[in-house]
Amino acid sequence: MKSLLPILTVLAAIVALWYAGTVWLNAQWTHDQAARAGVEVTFAEVVADAMAQERPVLPAPHQVARGLWDGVTGHKVTSKRSLVYHAQVTLSATLVGFVIGTLAGILLAVGIVHNRAMDLSVMPWAIASQTIPILAIAPMVIVVLASVGVTGLLPKAVISAYLSFFPVVVGMVKGLRAPDHMQLDLLRTYNAGRWDTFWKLRLPASMPYLFASLKVSVAASLVGAIVGELPAGASAGLGARLLSGSYYGQTIQIWAALFAAAILAAGLVMIIGVIERGTLRRMGMVR
Repeated sequence: MKSLLPILTVLAAIVALWYAGTVWLNAQWTHDQAARAGVEVTFAEVVADAMAQERPVLPAPHQVARGLWDGVTGHKVTSKRSLVYHAQVTLSATLVGFVIGTLAGILLAVGIVHNRAMDLSVMPWAIASQTIPILAIAPMVIVVLASVGVTGLLPKAVISAYLSFFPVVVGMVKGLRAPDHMQLDLLRTYNAGRWDTFWKLRLPASMPYLFASLKVSVAASLVGAIVGELPAGASAGLGARLLSGSYYGQTIQIWAALFAAAILAAGLVMIIGVIERGTLRRMGMVR
C-alpha cells in the first residue's frame, strides 16, 4: 500500500489539474453563450457546463473515460465505430513493423560490432536517419510504395520499422560490446572463434540491453503505425480515428483514441517485460 501511495498522489494531482484546465479552457464558450442570451451565469453553472459540453476544447477526465468505455463496449468489435476494431488494425501494422525493425536492428548491430567499416559508415547514417521528422518521411513512403502497387498494411509497417529499428541498433551494439577484455581473452585461450564468442558470450551479455531497447522500440513502432495512417487518409486504425475526430471537432473521440493508443502501448511493453523476466531467469541472470 505504501508503494501505491506516491503513484495515487501523483495521479490525483494530474486529475485535479486536468479538471481545472477543463473549466478554464471551456468556460469561454459558456460565457459567450450566456452573453448572446443576455443572461448571467454563476461560477457553479460555468463549472457544470464546462464539464458537460459536447465538443469541449479540453474534455474532462470523466468524458474521456466514458468515450473510451463506449468505444470499447458500446459497439461490436467489427464495427468501424469500435475502438477495438481500430486498435486491431493499428496493432497489426505495429507488430509487423516491430518485427521488421527488430530483425533489421539486430542484424545491423551484429555487423557494426564485427566489422570496422560498418561501424564507421552505417552507425552515423543510422543516427542521421532519426533526425528527419517522421511526418516528412511518412507521405513519401506511402506515395512511393503506392506507385508500385503496394498499399494497405505494408507501408504503415515500413514506417513503424523505420522508427523502431534505431533503439534496437543502439541497445544491441551496447550489449554486444558489454563483455570486458578479460572475458574475451579467456575465450581466446580456449581457442574460441568469432562466432563461438558471439553465441556464448556476446549474445547472452546483450540480452538485458536488447529487452530494454525492445520496450522503447515497440512504443515507437506504435507511433509509426499511427503516423502512417494519417497521410494515407485511412478509414481504419487509431490514426484514422484521430483524423476523423479532428475533421469534425470531436475532441472526446480524439482523446479516447489517444488513451486507447496509450493503453495498447502499455500492454505491449508489459508483454515484453514478461518475456524479458522469463528469458533472463532461464539464463540465470535474475532470480
